[in-house]
Amino acid sequence: MSFFHHNLQPVPEPIALFDQFVSQQPQTLILKEKVLSVSGDSFEVKFSGGQTLIKVHGAWVSIHDRKKVDDASGNHLFDIVKEHFHIHTTYAIVDPEKKKLAEVKSSLKLVGSKATATFTNRNHRAWTFVMKGGWFDHSADIVDQETGQSVARIDRKLLSGRDLLFGQQTYAVVVAPGVDAALIAALCICFDEKNNEKE
Repeated sequence: MSFFHHNLQPVPEPIALFDQFVSQQPQTLILKEKVLSVSGDSFEVKFSGGQTLIKVHGAWVSIHDRKKVDDASGNHLFDIVKEHFHIHTTYAIVDPEKKKLAEVKSSLKLVGSKATATFTNRNHRAWTFVMKGGWFDHSADIVDQETGQSVARIDRKLLSGRDLLFGQQTYAVVVAPGVDAALIAALCICFDEKNNEKE
């Protein structure tokens, strides 16, 4: 099934940490919190057609705020870790060898908050993505800071009655052609974590 017809333009060159998740066509992801997760903190990210992209497991017995991320076959891809001792909330995407792949940092603005993601791809090219629009808006774009091009669009118009009943977050993310869908999903989970932190 298909929910969206957003026309995100292909990026001039592939933007990826994981080449296997890059497509030449727009990809629509559905991020949906698991209904009865033990941690209340686990997600699975699927394509709009129902196939699983990644599985995100919340660490429910841990002194560290860490989430383990596997591909659909159960292979460990990376962890999402909350870094402490920063002025602003900061998350790192770390590979199984503990090497930092990307960082997501938030900073307060007069209205809402700003999120910035920085990473270096396999070709040692540095990228900076920023969120354009608020996380709780009906839609927001993730934009390449250098070119101003949208690499993904978040859309929150998918809440069903069942989702509301369970208090779940359900939203779609459209990924531009040439952009790593797993990377975008990881960034969205970091944004979501930041904006749902308990006081």
